Parts: sequence; structure tokens; C-alpha cells
Amino acid sequence: MRAHRWLLALGLTLAIGAGARDGLDAWVAAAPMPPLLTTTGAEVLDRHGRPLRIYTVADGRWRLAPGQVDPAFTSMLIAFEDQRFRSHAGIDPLAMLRAGAQAVRHGGIVSGASTLTMQVARLLEEGSTGQWAGKLRQIRLALALERRLSKDEILQIYLARAPYGGNIEGIRAATLAWFAKEPRRLTPAEAALLVALPQSPETRRPDRHTDAARAARDRVLDRMARQGVLSFEAAEAAKLDRVPVARRPFPALAPHLADRAVAEDASALRHDLTIDAALQAQLEALAARAVRGLPDAVSVAIVLADHRSGEILASVGSAGIGSGARQGYVDMTAAHRSPGSTLKPVIYAMAFDRGLAHPQTLIDDAPARFGAYAPQNFDGYFRGEVTAADALRQSLNIPPVRLLDAMGPAHLMDVMRRAGLQPKLPGDHAGLAVALGGVGVSLTDMVQLYAALARGGEAMPLRWRQGEDGAPQRILGRAAAWQVGDILAGLAPPANAPARALAYKTGTSYGHRDAWALGWDGAHVAGVWIGRPDGTPVPGAFGGDLAAPILFEAFQRLKPGFDPLPPPPPDTLTVGTAELPQPLRRFAGRGAAFDVARGAPELIFPPDGARMAAQGGLPVKVRGGTPPYTWMANGAPILTGVRAAQASLTGLGQGFSSISVIDATGRSARVTVRLD
Repeated sequence: MRAHRWLLALGLTLAIGAGARDGLDAWVAAAPMPPLLTTTGAEVLDRHGRPLRIYTVADGRWRLAPGQVDPAFTSMLIAFEDQRFRSHAGIDPLAMLRAGAQAVRHGGIVSGASTLTMQVARLLEEGSTGQWAGKLRQIRLALALERRLSKDEILQIYLARAPYGGNIEGIRAATLAWFAKEPRRLTPAEAALLVALPQSPETRRPDRHTDAARAARDRVLDRMARQGVLSFEAAEAAKLDRVPVARRPFPALAPHLADRAVAEDASALRHDLTIDAALQAQLEALAARAVRGLPDAVSVAIVLADHRSGEILASVGSAGIGSGARQGYVDMTAAHRSPGSTLKPVIYAMAFDRGLAHPQTLIDDAPARFGAYAPQNFDGYFRGEVTAADALRQSLNIPPVRLLDAMGPAHLMDVMRRAGLQPKLPGDHAGLAVALGGVGVSLTDMVQLYAALARGGEAMPLRWRQGEDGAPQRILGRAAAWQVGDILAGLAPPANAPARALAYKTGTSYGHRDAWALGWDGAHVAGVWIGRPDGTPVPGAFGGDLAAPILFEAFQRLKPGFDPLPPPPPDTLTVGTAELPQPLRRFAGRGAAFDVARGAPELIFPPDGARMAAQGGLPVKVRGGTPPYTWMANGAPILTGVRAAQASLTGLGQGFSSISVIDATGRSARVTVRLD
């Protein structure tokens, strides 16, 4: 009978145990499971994998994928928080017994019994641990997590979600915020602080409670020494390290390009760009410095690329994203603006490529009218016959318009589009005004166009995302592109800049709205734009004065020296004007424009019958005719051999004077003025 009773008791015990086990299994299996996917902020990384910009998650918290974490930190975390993490099933009965015994002995809670899995359960539920109901719920969820996830997966959730003070969550956000570094390699002091912070993230925040943070860190170091994770010597040495007293700002480089990357692919959490973070930071600082002393509304944009690969290495959209008056939020690398004179090199290259002209071809810089269009030089003067090379170096306006008139503006637009540009015309059709900036282009487009010149006439789309590629397309001949580069390399550089280091061109749009400088060396190409984002004029702004020094300095920030420009291609004709074939010695152009230009001179100032003050010289101005001019007053020559269209006549007395101008062919014009 006694044996039967024992057998019955054993059976009942086993049945109850089995029932309890089944009940526990059912209870755990039925546990409500919160979403296990951890939402992390998007990251925009540079060409070396360094962060350019990091975005918060929807509720404004900094939370990032953990990435590669120092194994020493993980070992320290497990040793401090949950020594049997790798072996228990979600709860640690031994830790619970220890915590309970300590609570009875000391009359209150001395140490907790939460495992890392239970802490993950709390983080997933975003619940508290103070109430028994909450604790029981976390135990249930911890047991369920252990059945569904591996230990490493549970640990990854902790590393992504653990709180580190304020709106910082996860180990990677913490190391960036407190140490400005990735969590791949941490010192013992850094690791100990990061182990201690999640236990009480607000009362131990280093920037607000430095002493409490240091004390908590040192307690972790002491325990690590007792458990043999660290030597006592290493722990004591780590205590000498300073605790950070301020949060480091998260990376926020290339804000315009980063925003564009995220907007184009909002679902991606990682965006790998071709930008170099170190160079980007330097050029953003250069842009901010460049606007000092300029009107408040003026901004600056810079694009720098490797023209060999087509990779954009830096893109600065404004003088500062937070600059209110300067409208720093506007990305001026992408805005369409008038390029001023910066299209002239392409026009000359097209003319050289088509056999219409050569750098040493003589071309007339004299007043001309093309239908209703009568362009003037920037300074109002004309130089007469000049070589094409000199006309480009001096940025004269009439010669490139003559060349474009002979080729047709549509051909320039075609070259621009084949180079990958997206120009915007004010009307339906391109007119000759595009030669002097009568078209809208972006800074990035212009850098891409100049990259084609730098590559010997071969256009390649510039790219700012890694992994993208584009096939090169020839838009100009090698010799023509080299000739233009050789001409531009002969321009005088800004003060203290080396000569012939860059082939570059400056430009100023109509009304001083935009100042440009674009150039290249043997490896890189860059462009600078300065102006007001709203398009209003900036009086006195010239590309040569403002933008060119920034262009040269951008190259100097990139590398210690300039890469040499290439030698001439084998098919390049390098001779003087007299040695050119007869058709290339002088540019004939189209007759309609020259008929006006070669007409009789017209004295357009002063007007006939004008009454003017006699003090100082009398300003005079002629249009048309053939220079050089001879200026006469009352039948006597005052100035001879004058090629410019403007002059000043001195030595005239009071009273009426007859002013005459005679051109090189003997044609003349005359007015009568009264000087008081």
C-alpha cells in the first residue's frame, strides 16, 4: 500500500509538472509579440564609409544600426549585466534567488535580476520595471523571445535600442554622441561608461551629471577587475580617463546632397556617396568664410569632381544651411542661373573643331549688329582685330557672338545637351544671346561641361552616388579641347596663386547677378558660383574678383599641388597667324553682321548740338567704321591710331567746337558741340 501511495504521489506530481509545463508553454506561446524590427535612422556615407549626415527616426530619436561593435564592450556588458546570458532561457533563476535573498537580508532591493533578454523585452514594450505586473509581462516576453530569436539577435536589439541619455538610443548613436567615434574600437573607460549609462540614462548623463557618470563608470571598472575581465592595473588606469562633458554634434555634412539622396530613395537606410567627408568639411568652411564681408543675402556654391572618373568629391550648396538671410536652404549647385561668359570656351572649341577658326585666327572685335541684337563688350570698348586666343583670354563679347552666328546657336545647345546638361531657355528657341549667358544652367551642369573640356572633348556624366556609371560621349575634338585649355591656362591667376596651374574661366552675368569661376587641372575640375539665391543683383560682383580666388583655394584644399595639364594631342596645329592656311588667318563670318560693322562710323556721343561743361576731357564714342580711328577738333588732329570705340579729347576751349572721327578707310562722322 505504501508503495502504491508513493507511486500515486509521483504520478500526480509528474502530471501536475507536465500540466504546469504545458500551461507555461501555452502561456509563453500566447505572449503578445511586439514588432521586433528596430527602426533606425537613414545614414548618408562618404566614399570611405564615413558618415556625412545622419537622420533621426520619426520621433526625433537618434537611433542607428549597431554595425561593428568592439567585442571587448560586449564582453564587459554581458559580464556586468547578465553573466549567464549565453546559457539561460530568458530568465536567470540563480540571479532571482540572489536578488530575493539580498532583499530579505537588507530589507530592500540591493541588486536586480533582470537578464539582458528581459531588458530587451522592456525596450520593445517601452514599459517600466517598477510594478510586479510589468515585471511578469517582461518575464513572459523574455521567454518568448528566447524561443524565437538567437542570442546574437537578442543582443543586437539591445545594442540598437538601449537608452544612453536624452534622445540617444543604441550603442552606435551613443559612441558618436559622447566620443565622436564608431563603436568598433573602444577604450576600457569608454566601454565601462556605455555599460553603466543604460541603467539610469538621465541621472548619469555625462553632460549634465558628470560626477554621477564617472562614479557609475568606475563601479563597472571595479567589478570588471574583480571578475577578471580587466586587470586591476587596466581598471585603475581607465579611471584616470576623462568623462565627456558635452555631447558631440552628429555629422551634418553635404546637407543638400544628403537630403536629395534620401528623398530619391526614402526606403533605403544607407546611402553611399562619392563625396569625400574631409574635403567636404573643408570646402563648407571655405564657403562660409568666403561670404564674410559680403552683403547678408549673398551665398556661395562649390562643386569639385574628379574628371577622370566623373565622381563628385564635394558639393557645397550654400554658405551655410542655417544662414537665414542668405537662404542657405537653397541648393545653388542645382539652381538654374545665367552662366555669363563661361560658355565662351565651348563656343571657341566648337569653332576650332569645325575648322572655322584657330587660336591664332584674327577676328574683328568691332561694333556689330545681328538683326536686332547688338552686343557690347563689358567695358564698352572695342579692340579691333585680335586673335581668337586673345579674344577668349580678354573675354571679349563680339568675337564669340560672331563665331556662334556662323555656327548657329542650336549647335551650341546640342553640344550642351549631349554633354548631359539640362539648359533652360527663356524662349522656345536659342538666340545668339546664349553666347553671353542668355540661358539657364546649374553649377553642377557647368562643372560637367568643363569636365568634358578637361577630358579632351569627351563628356562623362558626373555622379555623386557610388555604384552609378555612365558611358563617355565625344562632343568635341581632342585638339580643339586642348587648344581652349591651353588658352585658359594662360590667364593671369589670382594673387599668390601659381601661373598655368589651372585652365580656368570666370564669368559675370547681366546685372551682376551671378559671379562664376570654373577650371580644371590634369585630374580635377571645379566650379564656384556667388550671388543671391533670389536672383537680385550684387553690385560690383565680378567672377574674377570674387569667385576665382575661391576656385584656386578649393584645389589647394584638395591636394598639396596641382596635377599638370596634358600635352597637346598629336593632331594639334600649333603655328602663328602667318603660318596658318589662308582661310584660317582671318575669320570671315557671315556677311550680314559684318555689313553693319564695316559701315561708316557713327559718332554716338556727344549728340550733335549738345552743350557741355568745358572742364576736363570731352568724352566721345563712335560706333561702326574700321579702326584705328583719328579724332579731330576744329580740323586739327587730337588723337590718332585709336582702336577703342571711346576716347577723351582734351585741350578744347570754350565755345563751339566741331568734333570729327575718321576711320581707317577714310570715312568720317562729325558733330558740333558748345563747351561752357
